[in-house]
Amino acid sequence: MAQLAVDDNEIEAMRVELAELARSVRRSFQSFRSNGRTSPVINDPEEYYSDSDVEAAIEDDDNHFNEQWAAIERLPTYERTKLSLFDNYSDDQQKGKEDGKRVVDVRKLKAPERRVFIEKLIKNIENDNLRLLQKLRDRIDRVGVQIPSVEVRYKNLCVEAECEVVRGKPLPTLWNSLRNMFNSLLDFTKLLGSKSQKAKISILNDISGVIKPKRMTLLLGPPGSGRTTLMLALSGKLNQSLKVTGDISYNGHKLEEFVPQKTAAYISQHDLHIAEMTVRETLDFSACCQGVGSRAEIMMDVSRGEKQAGINPDPDVDMYMKAISVEGTGKTIQTDYILKILGLDICADSMVGDAMRRGISGGQKKRVTTGEMIVGPTKALFMDEISTGLDSSTTFQIVSCLQHLVHLTDATALISLLQPAPETYSLFDDIILMAEGKIVYHGPRSYILEFFEYCGFRCPERKGEADFLQEVVSKKDQAQYWHHNHEPYRYISVDEFREKFKAFHVGKKLDEELSDPYDKSQSHKNALSLSLYSLSKWELFKACISREFLLVRRNSFVYVFKSTQLLFIASVTMTVFIRTRMHIDSIHANYYLGSLFYGLITILVDGFPEISMTVSRLAVFYKQRDCYFYPAWAYGIPSAIVKVPLSVMQSLVWTGLTYYVIGYSPEFGRFLRQYILFFAMHLMAMSMFRFVASVSRTLVASMTAGSLTMMIVFLFGGFILPHPYMPTWIKWGFWMSPLTYGEIGATLNEFLAPRWQIMSTSTNITLGHQVLQGRGLDFRSYFYWISLAALFGFTILFNLGYVLALTFLKPPGMSHAIISQERLAQMEGKADCNNSSVEEKSTNGHPDDVVEAKKGRMALPFEPLTMTFQNLDYYIDTPAAMRDRGFTQKKLQLLHDITSAFRPGVLTALMGVSGAGKTTLMDVLSGRKTAGTIAGEIKIGGYPKVQKTFARISGYCEQNDIHSPQITVEESVTYSAWLRLSPEIDSKTKAEFVNEVLETIELDGIKDTLVGTPGVSGLSTEQRKRLTIAVELVANPSIIFMDEPTSGLDARAAAIVMRAVKNVVGMGRTVVCTIHQPSTDIFESFDELILMKRGGRLIYAGPLGQHSSRVIKYFEELPGVPKIKDNYNPATWMLEVTSTSAEADLGVDFAEIYRESSINKENVELVKQLSTPPPGSKDLHFSTRFPQNGWGQFKACLWKQYLSYWRSPSYNLRRFAYTFIASVVLGILFWKKGKKINTQQDLINVLGAQYVVVQLLGVNLSSSVLPFVSTERTVFYRERAAGMYSPWAYSFAQVVIEIPYLLVQTFIYVIITYPMFGFHVSAYKIFWYYYAMFCVLAYFNYLGMMLLSLTPSVHVAATLSSAFYTMLNLFSGYLMPKPEIPKWWLWLYYLCPTSWTLKGILTSQYGDSNKMILAFGEPETISSFLGGYLGYHYDQLGFVAMAVIAFPIAVALVFAYSLGKLNFQKR
Repeated sequence: MAQLAVDDNEIEAMRVELAELARSVRRSFQSFRSNGRTSPVINDPEEYYSDSDVEAAIEDDDNHFNEQWAAIERLPTYERTKLSLFDNYSDDQQKGKEDGKRVVDVRKLKAPERRVFIEKLIKNIENDNLRLLQKLRDRIDRVGVQIPSVEVRYKNLCVEAECEVVRGKPLPTLWNSLRNMFNSLLDFTKLLGSKSQKAKISILNDISGVIKPKRMTLLLGPPGSGRTTLMLALSGKLNQSLKVTGDISYNGHKLEEFVPQKTAAYISQHDLHIAEMTVRETLDFSACCQGVGSRAEIMMDVSRGEKQAGINPDPDVDMYMKAISVEGTGKTIQTDYILKILGLDICADSMVGDAMRRGISGGQKKRVTTGEMIVGPTKALFMDEISTGLDSSTTFQIVSCLQHLVHLTDATALISLLQPAPETYSLFDDIILMAEGKIVYHGPRSYILEFFEYCGFRCPERKGEADFLQEVVSKKDQAQYWHHNHEPYRYISVDEFREKFKAFHVGKKLDEELSDPYDKSQSHKNALSLSLYSLSKWELFKACISREFLLVRRNSFVYVFKSTQLLFIASVTMTVFIRTRMHIDSIHANYYLGSLFYGLITILVDGFPEISMTVSRLAVFYKQRDCYFYPAWAYGIPSAIVKVPLSVMQSLVWTGLTYYVIGYSPEFGRFLRQYILFFAMHLMAMSMFRFVASVSRTLVASMTAGSLTMMIVFLFGGFILPHPYMPTWIKWGFWMSPLTYGEIGATLNEFLAPRWQIMSTSTNITLGHQVLQGRGLDFRSYFYWISLAALFGFTILFNLGYVLALTFLKPPGMSHAIISQERLAQMEGKADCNNSSVEEKSTNGHPDDVVEAKKGRMALPFEPLTMTFQNLDYYIDTPAAMRDRGFTQKKLQLLHDITSAFRPGVLTALMGVSGAGKTTLMDVLSGRKTAGTIAGEIKIGGYPKVQKTFARISGYCEQNDIHSPQITVEESVTYSAWLRLSPEIDSKTKAEFVNEVLETIELDGIKDTLVGTPGVSGLSTEQRKRLTIAVELVANPSIIFMDEPTSGLDARAAAIVMRAVKNVVGMGRTVVCTIHQPSTDIFESFDELILMKRGGRLIYAGPLGQHSSRVIKYFEELPGVPKIKDNYNPATWMLEVTSTSAEADLGVDFAEIYRESSINKENVELVKQLSTPPPGSKDLHFSTRFPQNGWGQFKACLWKQYLSYWRSPSYNLRRFAYTFIASVVLGILFWKKGKKINTQQDLINVLGAQYVVVQLLGVNLSSSVLPFVSTERTVFYRERAAGMYSPWAYSFAQVVIEIPYLLVQTFIYVIITYPMFGFHVSAYKIFWYYYAMFCVLAYFNYLGMMLLSLTPSVHVAATLSSAFYTMLNLFSGYLMPKPEIPKWWLWLYYLCPTSWTLKGILTSQYGDSNKMILAFGEPETISSFLGGYLGYHYDQLGFVAMAVIAFPIAVALVFAYSLGKLNFQKR
């Protein structure tokens, strides 16, 4: 295969080499000319110099080169492999003009030099990459160096999954989860012999094969056939919960004998990257961690061999080979090479981005995933669906480069593609065809059609082989390919195909190969990796810490925001506890204690956002850890070290501002000691929350665990309940809380100061010691240093736990697999049923019969509409990265002067290479852009487009399949139908229409399956794509936009989708699709084509013609454009002949050619005609903005929220569990404290209990709701853009659905704590206790929602929330009672819901009590003390009742308003 490629490119290679020689000659003349003193400007040196001058110049160049090379050759081999000859560019190096060569150290090449070198090396990607690899291989072969290779064998491989069988729908509801927990408990204790029913599901069933080096192997099969499982098994990355039997070997060695994760690279179909890093930084880090493998040793062997043979290598090849063989953590030229061949050089300095942060496109992200692994030295590549989101031309280019790599570097490649175009398919040597977890065919591509003809099936002439192969094993599509006319057709099952393959000559040969063991002696010593990591420990540490510092810089906004927030809190705090109001006496000592405790709490809570930041990066960490990029400690230690400066800054901000203003002891030494203590406290807090996040691993679990940890730390810290008041048997908890040591250190530092050494008149001890004794903190002064050491000890302990958790814990994968009894019976009862997710149904012949049968039932009334757009431009602000590279313009234009029209009943394809602006144009036309400037004219039915009206009659199938994860497929479609279909359509018709759409898109077999989270649970990529289409189709729109509807689908699923789309178009709707990799069949199902080039410019807009005749004719008539080959995919040909490199070769601009063409003039004329409203027509108008009234919208949203909440046990069970644990711990600590009220401290202890529970239950609720609402907010943005409902309806549904769960949570708390505290049993008092707690919990819950609606991400919301928590803490009336709060801050006390809640609870319990207590040494009634010291009056309870319910209502209203007005989705 490689030889054929060489033959095809020999002439091209010769032409390029001659051109290079000519350029070299011209450079010599220019150099010679520049040495003259009065050289005139010369355009053509050949006019002025003779042949002898030319020869002399060339000879001088050769002599100089030989001298330089001889100098390198005299060095030792190790040094020699670090030096090479590099083009010495003159001042105008940007133009690529060289000025001789110079000797360079390849380790010290600068970024511009690397880029210029790669640009020179690879101009035309296909040809130049092949030529480079050929030269590289020729150089290696010339000195007889052997390249390592890997042969992968698998024999009798079986993989099984264990599922739990449930009755009814297998959905993870609260009830199912509780029952499973109970069953697990019964299993554990062996009670009553109860066992839950288990079932084993086979994923791979007794498969065998050989994947050979130097051969490209394509893996085909329908969804659910086991392709991904096979790749994971072969690459050694299969989930440990799966049962694996059979043998897998590399060069005869079992997986246990080496490190498969370093020998082979598995490229996942899920794109997991750090959003804040650029493409280049992502690949650079990967290249650094993966090392150079055997490249360095090969380079040394080649260098020795050439020196002995006296061979001078090609300087460019030598430069490249040495540069990619350099070991260490420096930037490598390999990154620039991979960026170039993957077409990522245009976005190399762009952020990768994520769902909420603008970044590179989906197709580019997919290429980053591929590049991240192939930038390393691994010899075996397992690539899972690497073409999703790529156009066919880019896919062909990438697979072609991989083919060169495999053939010329002896690599092994198994690549899974969903819809390979014929030309891409032809690049492969071998094919593996899978179905139902079994292998139907494994052998050379050249024999596969012969095998199926042997089985009775033939591929039609214009049918792509890959499409045929995936359909011929499907029960629905098989019949159309039957060609044994003398025999009636019968369904051939997968098992029958397997048996026929064993009898086929390819199958027999495969059996023979497997029976002959691999000769281990033939394995190269460097073929298999025996070490876990590629770099030394120090280099791994350096690489990781440099990345951490980079990410700190990229997230600088968060850290600046945190410091600004702390600055604000400190400013408020120091003016509350201001020194002018504080005196040196026993009463004000309590306020000093309160201010110290508040400072410690603020510093502790400041570390809480570390949870969300840590969890957000865990998915990427687990991927890289499991690929052995680095050990967990190399990630964990740097992530702790880079936060030290933040702790220094935060503690300095707090101590520097508050110390002297509050009026602590004025000695500078004591200021320093408090600063160091607070620094240690902040460092400990961040370490603690990082550790919690690494153990919990998911955001919801981490938030709950973080809140629980904070509660334990607070309760046992010695301030809420002083050490002497704790139950004796649990006093050890005091010494286990880090807050204890902060409290001891801070109080000793203050109250042992000289100013507190006043002798008390009543007792023979100093005032300072008296205060410390009252709080159980009376320790010697050296305990400050013990406390400081303890805090640093906790920091080390938590960081050690963090590293251990990262090392040993697995990523939080899918929840325990469950299956319904009905589905299990169906699978066991149908031996020959297809094991894919879609249930197969027999048809009488061609699958189009199914569509035809349904065609008449799909009609619902709608108005056919045209869409025209004229002179459309779109601009965005120039990205900072581009400005840094010298781009001077303030605006970047993404669309240039686009004019065209979409008509009813016409299916239009929107095509172009990745980055051409297809999705941008679709977003602009559909009104989905949230930023940028749009210029031009868009009309609907001849009238100017109004977005609110347009949303009603249009549908948009987005490229990213965004759906609520906790509802089923059928519920998703029903929900869309309820909200978007006209209210005139009755419920029965809507239900029938929903079923119709489910059948059309073939989702009826999985309609009861949860949508799930992409890459974790629920639907596969192609099922999710079909659901996206169904959700829009059920809205019965007049105009439908589909952004890559066939991306991520295999050929059969793509055909299903396109049949449905054609059906929709046939009814008179206007449909536009961006399309990346259409097969010939799919491409020719379109009526019109809009073709774009990079930069957002049109190069064709017009009819496709029968068999693409019109578009082929247009391009073939252009001078220099090659004719299309027979049976070549016209879509691929069209993208190839109009590519950037093709434009450069021809020296033309296809956009300008189109602008001057007759077809453009016809197009402009058509747009003018359609831009005029037809006679008698009216502009679009609806009496209401939304299809349903407000009540209907609210009911639909509430229904979906109810299902989402009921099926989210991870969220709801955790908060119930947290409330239960918190209630029990509080009840134990404050056992019967509500009865024993004899002193003011007893009453303050009860207040402290309520204070801490209000704060901590509230903080847990507020923080755990953030990730849950964040997931749904992304869905909300899509649904709002579609005009499904008012934001108010959605918001109120979100608010209302929380109420029953909050009622249950409050009930759990009250039923446990009320009797344990020993409060008076009275219906009135119990009601007040329940009512006040419910209101404050509702407030905190809605506060979390509100903060998320005001901020762009969970991280920022979590950071902002800590400021709210500290304010709610400070003005709750516990640390500083209301009568003592300065007047200028009293308004904040009234605005703080926690103050009203504490007032309500304590006043309702004790406000009517006349029992005498000892208050600061004086007898006083409880009610009098409450009124005088705390400002709580029993006669104000009615007003308190209104206030506590007003707060949650107010916050819920702000949440609803903000959600409707703010949009943080950047498009």
